[in-house]
Amino acid sequence: MRPANIVTSIADVLAGVAISGYFINYANQVQNLVPVLLLCLSTIGLYGGGVVFNDVFDAELDSVERPERPIPSGLISKKEATTLGAVLLTAGIILAFLVSTISGLLAFCITVSALVYNKLGKHHKLLGPVNMGLCRGLNLLLGISIVPLALQGNWLLAIIPIIYIASITMVSRGEVHGGSKTTLYCASLLYLVVLAAILYFSFANGNLLFTLVFVLPFAWMIFTPLLTAIKEPIGRNIGKAVKAGVLALILMNAGWAAAFGALYLAIVIVILLPVSLKLGRLFAVT
Repeated sequence: MRPANIVTSIADVLAGVAISGYFINYANQVQNLVPVLLLCLSTIGLYGGGVVFNDVFDAELDSVERPERPIPSGLISKKEATTLGAVLLTAGIILAFLVSTISGLLAFCITVSALVYNKLGKHHKLLGPVNMGLCRGLNLLLGISIVPLALQGNWLLAIIPIIYIASITMVSRGEVHGGSKTTLYCASLLYLVVLAAILYFSFANGNLLFTLVFVLPFAWMIFTPLLTAIKEPIGRNIGKAVKAGVLALILMNAGWAAAFGALYLAIVIVILLPVSLKLGRLFAVT
């Protein structure tokens, strides 16, 4: 289930909640934390189920390239993994519907997008990264959907995590056999686009200084291993760049929260980073 990654999906949802302005109206009402909790549990199911099915569909390939993974190593059978993935995805959809119909439909779209990527999308050089990014973009919208009307003015923001995850997915293709410097340079350019977008909205909303507190560590975390991989694009270095890119999602989401004036929520999101880093040392991230 990749627990460290699941923590980053919770950060996606919390960033979406911040963008929606939900806590501006309900900051002091404890009972209004229930929808937030339901969406966080929903994304746990959706992300967890998605990566389980990734291993299900890749079982034969992993038996050759990554025999240490749970299915080829015999820790769990393919049938058991399929059942687990189905339960997680179903739970994620149901929990989202408990918040609203729109949230439920978004959860369903995330499920479809994840399964399409696992079965078909990952095999396409261009569509694969976009497909994977779509899962994250929809996850951000899942958080925003806590205030359905907020989707109307903010749905285009989903493009930014799509760009970011697409770039990580491009890089990840060199984890096993090494990658090309051209791909890594393209990823660097896309990272800069993401950084520029966050800073633009923070400036437009008058929250630039607060946002820099989170964006600067985010930039350092993603570019440090990526530059190392560019110098020596071997599998080990690329793997580190991918892992850093995934875990840095927490800082990116904290930046989004700060950009939209939810400083306290940005701090809450950042607190998830050491949790994710700890889990990343215990369980595989890629």
